[in-house]
Amino acid sequence: MSRSEPALIDGRALSAELIGLAADETDPQRRRNRVLGRLKEVLRDGRALAEQRLRAGQNGIACARSLSDLMDEIIRAVYDVAVHTAYPVDNPSAAERMAVVAVGGYGRGMLAPGSDIDLLFVLPYKQTPWGESVVEFVLYMLWDLGLKVGHATRNVDECIRLSGGDMTIRTAILEARFIWGDEKLFKDLAHRFDTEVVAGTGPQFIAAKLAERDERHRRQGASRYLVEPNVKEGKGGLRDLHTLFWIAKYFYRVRSGDALVEAGVFSRTELTLLRKAENFLWSVRCHLHFLTGRAEERLSFDVQREMAVRLGYTAHPGMKDVERFMKHYFLHAKDVGDLTLIFCSALEEEHAKQTPLLNRFFGLATRRRRRKIAGTSDFVVEHDRINLSEGDVFERDPVNLIRLFHLADKHDLAFHPDAMRAVTRSLKLIDADLRENPVANRLFLDLLASRNQPEIVLRRMNEAGVLGRFVPDFGKIVAMMQFNMYHHYTVDEHLIRSIGVLAGIERGERSQDHPLANALIQTLQDRVVLYVAMLLHDIAKGRPEDHSIAGARVARKLGPRLGLTPAQTETVAWLVEHHLLMSMVAQSRDLGDRKTIQDFAAVVQSLERLKLLLILTIADISAVGPGVWNGWKGQLLRTLYYETEPLLTGGHSQISREQRVAAARAELSNALGDWPAAERDAYLERHYPAYWLRVDLPRKVAHAGLIRAADAEGRSLATAVTVRSFEAVTEITVLAPDHPRLLSMVAGACTAGGGNIVDAQIFTTTDGRAIDTISIAREFDTDEEETQRALKVSRLIEDALSGTVALPEAIARKAKAKPRIIKAFTVETRILVDNSWSNQFTVIEASGIDRPGLLYELTRLISDLSLNIASAHVATFGERAVDVFYVTDLTGRKVTNASREAAIRRRLAQVFDGPPAGEKTPVKKA
Repeated sequence: MSRSEPALIDGRALSAELIGLAADETDPQRRRNRVLGRLKEVLRDGRALAEQRLRAGQNGIACARSLSDLMDEIIRAVYDVAVHTAYPVDNPSAAERMAVVAVGGYGRGMLAPGSDIDLLFVLPYKQTPWGESVVEFVLYMLWDLGLKVGHATRNVDECIRLSGGDMTIRTAILEARFIWGDEKLFKDLAHRFDTEVVAGTGPQFIAAKLAERDERHRRQGASRYLVEPNVKEGKGGLRDLHTLFWIAKYFYRVRSGDALVEAGVFSRTELTLLRKAENFLWSVRCHLHFLTGRAEERLSFDVQREMAVRLGYTAHPGMKDVERFMKHYFLHAKDVGDLTLIFCSALEEEHAKQTPLLNRFFGLATRRRRRKIAGTSDFVVEHDRINLSEGDVFERDPVNLIRLFHLADKHDLAFHPDAMRAVTRSLKLIDADLRENPVANRLFLDLLASRNQPEIVLRRMNEAGVLGRFVPDFGKIVAMMQFNMYHHYTVDEHLIRSIGVLAGIERGERSQDHPLANALIQTLQDRVVLYVAMLLHDIAKGRPEDHSIAGARVARKLGPRLGLTPAQTETVAWLVEHHLLMSMVAQSRDLGDRKTIQDFAAVVQSLERLKLLLILTIADISAVGPGVWNGWKGQLLRTLYYETEPLLTGGHSQISREQRVAAARAELSNALGDWPAAERDAYLERHYPAYWLRVDLPRKVAHAGLIRAADAEGRSLATAVTVRSFEAVTEITVLAPDHPRLLSMVAGACTAGGGNIVDAQIFTTTDGRAIDTISIAREFDTDEEETQRALKVSRLIEDALSGTVALPEAIARKAKAKPRIIKAFTVETRILVDNSWSNQFTVIEASGIDRPGLLYELTRLISDLSLNIASAHVATFGERAVDVFYVTDLTGRKVTNASREAAIRRRLAQVFDGPPAGEKTPVKKA
């Protein structure tokens, strides 16, 4: 690449200046300090100029090359000072020669601001005292400049011997570039490396590099669509490009992209695409290093917004500036992945596979093992990979662009690299005619709802660009990320993963995690609508309007095209429009409140829709990212399903509330049959109707035992721990004198103890005591460890309620110790006060930015507002908290006064946002 801008420094002038500085000083230490001081200025000024040019619009490759040039000149100048002033030799022997060589990434002539400097000092023979002194002088000078230097000192024979047995050393020398010293030594090394190491070992090197790439992808998360990608090591990142160029240099012995075109590896268009991606990635990496002041390779949430600003992105309707930046990042990563996959797969196919023994001995060309595929003459199988029978297969019949993927799924075949390259070069054939073609749509629908492995084939279809062109609305969300901590993948990757989860449920692979869904999916009247809805449920993300409503419109338009009946299309549209409903109700509503179930059933309307919505919700949550799905969410969804099913089937009993209370009392009385009758009868009088209707029998029995034991010991305060492994939560039951701030203090103690509350049920007994059940998210794998943790939290709760622990200080310490990635996000605060969601309670929904101690502050304020909390339901979606409270006033009635509702909204909003300027929120002691 031509360097149109002047170099960051004048190397010749620098070398002369430093030699002059050194010559003027006789004391070695002062001489060294003078040279070092000047070098620090040069390095600082050079980097500042490089960043200035980058921010002014210089491309990333130019920046990386200019930084490499800067380092070259500094190393040359340091070397000159070493050999001319520090350790001069008037009449050097043959052994007193040295070549300073850049290897590794530095050898490519490109450096990011924080990159390591990898050097090889090449000697003609064994090390001499002179050589050792020069190397030490250069290295210590570079280290004192604050540089990270990787180095080795070897003679040529050692370089050849070690690179023969060590693939890392071999790769480093492959990238070797002469910097300074004795160039003849370097040329000797390069020649011997070519003839003694590289010759005849191409397949071995290719196989090693491909295996190394696969292992790196596995460590980085196996997806290029992680929303905090690693620019260097991640899938589709710079290291994938390095792998491509290493193999190209090694096998084709080329030093440029143009030579790869001449060798027939890439077309000119593909090379242009690769260069654009490389330039973008280098721009991102250089900006990232400059921004963070270190060799940071991960685009974490806390830097993404500033990176978007640095790179000149602006917001568009429906998409933030940072989301547009990250979308472009993933599109370039996709290009890198597509092209390197084609390149590496082709090499693997051609060179890394063992050829038949006879052919290896006689050098004969390997005959391709081909077999036909039943029902088609356009495709064949080569080495268990589907390939084209002729080069014009797609031009003759564009439907073959869909049929290729359908056959791959049907026959469980991998894709031949030649076929994938032909696909990417034929994308222009996917036009309006093909999109409306009934055969193409039938094949696509069969693939989408396949009973095999649709996720794998759909992902390849997406990576090849076919899926986004065949379904243009899908193309709009390809590589789209959502700037939040909840979603781990881009939208397209999430949709494809959700198809994989759904197929796994249908195959019975997730029966332990999803027992109800696993059973219900076998009873569906129409499984196809579920797969179509799964693909489309987030397809309208990134638009200014609600993506669920916009997605339903997409479904109504696409359904007929895919061959769905009007009834099927309407079902798909309904599922897309309501795909968040069941999750929202299950996680943030009181499932023991009859009104919740009635309202939900009124929307769902049929048992078949309930089944479909449950399965879709489970697959959706499970595909969000690792750790997002847990047993607690599964239990909530199952409870909502079982509570709603009777209303939709007409089997719900219409017995009165009084009758249900009486039945629950009788049920517990029977369970406590070993108690004395008088004691049992007295206990049954201690609970209000709400308790009898909202608590299941096992918990009622456990509560009775806890209260009985506390009474016998004369304790007013007691706790109990129950680990619920399947639900992935641990329950802490607290018995204490009723107090307006009880839940607040319990929440604060849980926060201080590291317990993440997900649900709370609060009940008061007739004798003025509270029996609260707090569910905290499970942390440890074993029940023993989890029990010990929960016991520590429960002891902290007891200490807080007895006044021996200062909660505000304990919570502040916990908040300080917790990483604050959340500060990178902004979340709109929403406070809803609604009297229609429950017949008995006013429901407060508070959502906004999450932080340690939030639930403690919210519950404390609700108590300050003279409200009683009957139940609390806590959900966290990444950085966004949604906390819902079922409350009454102190007389047990709903809050209906408009001015009081406004005051509740205002005060709760201040917990998230702080008081308005000039207004102070009164602080009360806990």
